Amino acid sequence: MFLKFAPKLNGELNHLCKLGTYNCSRNLVSVIQDEKRGTARVVLQKPPVNSLNLEMLQKLTSTIKDLEGKKLRGIIITSDSPKVFCAGLDITELYKPSEEKLRVFWRAFQTLWKTLYSTPLITIAAVNGHAPAGGCVMLLSCDHSIMVNSDFRLGLNESLLGFAAPKWVRLLLVNACRTRAAEHALKTSKLFTPKEALDFGIVDELVDSSSDLLPKAEEALDQFLKVPGLAFQKEKLSVRKPFVDDLISYEDQDVDNIVKVFLQDETQNIIGKYLENLKGKKKK
Repeated sequence: MFLKFAPKLNGELNHLCKLGTYNCSRNLVSVIQDEKRGTARVVLQKPPVNSLNLEMLQKLTSTIKDLEGKKLRGIIITSDSPKVFCAGLDITELYKPSEEKLRVFWRAFQTLWKTLYSTPLITIAAVNGHAPAGGCVMLLSCDHSIMVNSDFRLGLNESLLGFAAPKWVRLLLVNACRTRAAEHALKTSKLFTPKEALDFGIVDELVDSSSDLLPKAEEALDQFLKVPGLAFQKEKLSVRKPFVDDLISYEDQDVDNIVKVFLQDETQNIIGKYLENLKGKKKK
């Protein structure tokens, strides 16, 4: 779920971090609503890499709930960055935090996942860039995902930070591809190519260019819209509710485990070294 990447991916994201200046007052998420069709496009726009800090987690959660309240049928989630869908949790939120801050942050991540995974809305992920860690969690939580077949990478690479993915995150990958493949990917922090992700069932479709992505996502959404809303929601809930209920049954323990791991000196040293390395690359 974290902002940590393979060397080549690090280089691309570091380059993006150095490009220009941004208006801090800019909305983190924009919504383009089609009232007649009953759908909306949710665009992540937190420069430079759509990392998930506390504010972004809360904004995404409130956006989904707001769209549910408007009785829409479906949404397409995408990014305004040409190279990054979502870079995962903002690692600065995990560096030398107070225990209380860490608890609030992790609960916000749990809440976003529960909201996105169990929403009655049809959710289509239009993945137009890298999606490591928390970005991969987001697309795995959608009903359908489409990715541009380019030089992008996605996967759950938490072990690079000396941290094992929690059960509810791990099960997303296990459910998408066979257990053995998921286990190997988690242990090695593997980042998949789009073609590999398609072969393993992590994404559902590929398109050849970014210009094809949103039309294909709209087409996929249209297919889901053909299913009566109540039937879709019941089928979705019957499959997904047990996984959400499972997390709810141990979510306090999950937070305790995160606090224990991330307040350890060893973990903080790994994060500190990573941030120093990132800072050094930005200066070059």
